[in-house]
Amino acid sequence: MNGTRQQHAFSTKWLSHRGICTRHGAIVVLAALMMIVFLASVAFSVDVAYMQLTKIKLRSATDAAARAAGEGLSRVQDVAYARQAAKDVAAANLVAGQPLLLDDSDVVFGNSSQQQSGAWAFTPGAQPINAVRVNGRRTREAPSGSVPIFFGRVFNVFDFQPIQAATVVRLDRDICIVVDRSSSMKLYLTDGGGLMSTGDSRFCQPPNMALSRWGALSVGIDRFINALDTTPQSEYVGLVSFASSYTASSLTNNASDVNCNLSANSSAVTSAMSTLSTKKWNGATNISAGITKGIQVLTGPSARPFAAKTMVLMSDGAYNQGQVPHVVAAQAAANDVIIHTITYGEADPVEMKAISDATGGNNYVAPNAQALQDAFEEIALTLPVVFTD
Repeated sequence: MNGTRQQHAFSTKWLSHRGICTRHGAIVVLAALMMIVFLASVAFSVDVAYMQLTKIKLRSATDAAARAAGEGLSRVQDVAYARQAAKDVAAANLVAGQPLLLDDSDVVFGNSSQQQSGAWAFTPGAQPINAVRVNGRRTREAPSGSVPIFFGRVFNVFDFQPIQAATVVRLDRDICIVVDRSSSMKLYLTDGGGLMSTGDSRFCQPPNMALSRWGALSVGIDRFINALDTTPQSEYVGLVSFASSYTASSLTNNASDVNCNLSANSSAVTSAMSTLSTKKWNGATNISAGITKGIQVLTGPSARPFAAKTMVLMSDGAYNQGQVPHVVAAQAAANDVIIHTITYGEADPVEMKAISDATGGNNYVAPNAQALQDAFEEIALTLPVVFTD
């Protein structure tokens, strides 16, 4: 009996020990499997973090290249120069330890326009050129090649191919200010009427800069130029004045004159205004002559091929000579010229708005000198600036 009990006890201990060994073996296998999963997770995390960092670097390099191309296009007005500027700046940036190399097809020029939704639409190759898109690529076909990854090869994945695009819109402007120098502009701000009689003692004199409408206009243009000097884009500015073909006080006036051609030196406009302010001039109101001359300035040899064209048209009277102004404005629109109008004094608000509407511009109504000057400043400060997407 004792022997039987001893044999049973031995069997129980042996079976118990065998169970423990079996559990230990299962835990080892499970731990090994979990270790593989853990190492795979670590490897995956490292690769994902590296890929994310590479995409950030690629975005930064692509943005820098696009900005360089936009700046080059604005300053030199040459597509080849702008393309090379993009390639040089891209190559100066490391992406995954390698310079970002671009080929010519990665730098695309075209036109960007703002949609009603507020989004910008880029059309490659469209005219007029005002935008450049840079496609930063680290693909197998790209000059810099794809980006190798560390641990993905365990799963038979050896690289990844990030792509980033950046579009820069350079809305630098060629601006022609077109101003009314008809006889009524010599009226004082306190005068009630809109016409100056030929018998008025001021008729054959230069304008009184302290008291006249012309003096208020001159201050408005000064504010316009000062505001432009604070904007980041490059602006060329010119000046045209209009009245009508007229002879009085031994002086013959043209219907319109180019008083200052487009120039990067904005002080040339204020200097031209100062010169006009010392002269005798008279005449009726031929607005269409001013628009026509403004178009000539904005499409002439001094105009930049890749700058947007803007005309700022100011009049203090309704047109009474020449063609219907808004009909002539259609010619401006055909030449991609946008006209912003400032309706001052006795100018016809309906016709002035029709002029701006014909070109996609804005119409500002100025009931007094302060509003006139504010309008000039607002137009200068609301001109579009660089946009990157």
